[in-house]
Amino acid sequence: MKPQPNPERLKLRNVVLFNENDSPQNSTTPNTIPISKIVLPNQQPRRYFDPEKMITLVESVRQHGILEPILLRSLDNDTYELVAGERRYRAAKEVGLDTIPAVVRQMTPEEALQIALVENLQREDINPVEETEAILQLLVLKLNLSIDEVTAQLYRMRHITRGEIGQNVLTSPEYDEAIVSVFSSLGFKWESFITSRLPLLKLPSEILDVLRQGRIEYTKALAISRIKDEISRQELLNQAINQGLSLVQIRELIAALPQLQPAKQDQNKLKIQVDTTLRALKKSNVWSDPKKQKRLEKLMQEIESLISGT
Repeated sequence: MKPQPNPERLKLRNVVLFNENDSPQNSTTPNTIPISKIVLPNQQPRRYFDPEKMITLVESVRQHGILEPILLRSLDNDTYELVAGERRYRAAKEVGLDTIPAVVRQMTPEEALQIALVENLQREDINPVEETEAILQLLVLKLNLSIDEVTAQLYRMRHITRGEIGQNVLTSPEYDEAIVSVFSSLGFKWESFITSRLPLLKLPSEILDVLRQGRIEYTKALAISRIKDEISRQELLNQAINQGLSLVQIRELIAALPQLQPAKQDQNKLKIQVDTTLRALKKSNVWSDPKKQKRLEKLMQEIESLISGT
């Protein structure tokens, strides 16, 4: 689910990144900065750069130079950390430029990472995996939680919204409001993010890699990930990419694999058991027993961690 253009996204840097009273003093006038003084941050949202597009950009820079300045933040040792514009920075280095036009801003490492995440989210060619990971990182910074805790909080919100657990289970309205605010700014709905995006991060590593590279659509990747046998899964993944198989063709090939049938039966049996247990739990007297309720909360945390892939 690619988010539709949303005017709120134009305000995202003001909405998500800075409070009203803590906006950094920024310089909007580009400077010419020696490339040798620029360092990359330890944490970079973007992991994959399309080789063909990089070649095209390098040739453009070779002919025309850098037409749009990159964004840097100044460090204490007369150096600068890259915040946004890594493709242009890489192309400039490849061409052999000594300097590069840049806008320099004073900002904290946290503010720099938030801007980098937002810039990454606003790319036209961002793929679903990168987008999912960037949104989770934004929530990590916004809530000051770990990724595992953010994921657990999202699932907890969904459970409560669906009435699957009692309202007296520990919650944090502040976290809930912050999560809703971030997703609203991005043009996403947090419920659909849980349903369609979080499962992507539990895919096998080889499928995640090709998704990051944009070599296969995520609906096809989800279908292929159901194959338990690693060799069969890798073979179908390669076939889908090399032959450009449709989703219907992929599903037909998966249905022909005998190893899926026992697993599907076991899965259905377990689902029925979970549904039965959940109905019994709602009717039980566990809610009136503080000790049992505390134990239930711990079990819920374990289940949420399992669901989130931790």
